[in-house]
Amino acid sequence: MTDQRTLLLTGASRGIGHATVKYFSAAGWRVFTASRQDLGEGCPWAEGLANHIHLDLGNVEEVQNRLAEIREKLGGRLDALVNNAGMSPKGTEGERLGVLESDYATWLNVFNVNIFSTALLARGLFEELKTARGSVINVTSIAGSRVHPFAGVAYACSKAALSALTREMAHDFGPHGVRVNAIAPGEIDTSILSAGTELIVERSIPMKRMGKPEEVAALVHFLCTNGASYINGAEIHVNGGQHV
Repeated sequence: MTDQRTLLLTGASRGIGHATVKYFSAAGWRVFTASRQDLGEGCPWAEGLANHIHLDLGNVEEVQNRLAEIREKLGGRLDALVNNAGMSPKGTEGERLGVLESDYATWLNVFNVNIFSTALLARGLFEELKTARGSVINVTSIAGSRVHPFAGVAYACSKAALSALTREMAHDFGPHGVRVNAIAPGEIDTSILSAGTELIVERSIPMKRMGKPEEVAALVHFLCTNGASYINGAEIHVNGGQHV
């Protein structure tokens, strides 16, 4: 189908990313994924395994070297780039890594995955986004605006930087018809939740429950449709009121 819209999403193997590609596929989009992890054999969307790009976002040289290959796969247009991949390293007992526990290698690896690769992908795929008058969605976090009991300092700072990058990209890409927005999830019910999250839910979330990955996916999809055609440079909280 020549008018079929195309999505490229990073970090699709689980959680929010997995739910998002399922949502877009069900809506009739052509779905491409990119991550360091392989997709499982039970991938539920059409051509999922064939359209998966094995890419280590922590290696910025590899990201840059693979751009030509990615552009060829996309075939000239990209309606939505969803930068969902992210890493949040923990200590040996699963504890958050603060300033005193985070060495340079930790900082560099987190920023390569969470911020630098995002900027490089958007820059490298700009012509495809411009052709489609597409959208970029950056997945930030509630940890980017407040200290979180489980998210480490490098992760938090990278997500704050991603919020700033969203504004900068919205300013730079907007004149070309490409909208750039961010979503900031809070406690979403996925396999990567830390022990003790239930206490955050009880004490800090007015809705008294965790979010569902499908609720985040629905918002991402909305931001890529005509209903959101005048939304640019926004960061939308998806946390049941946890930020208030």
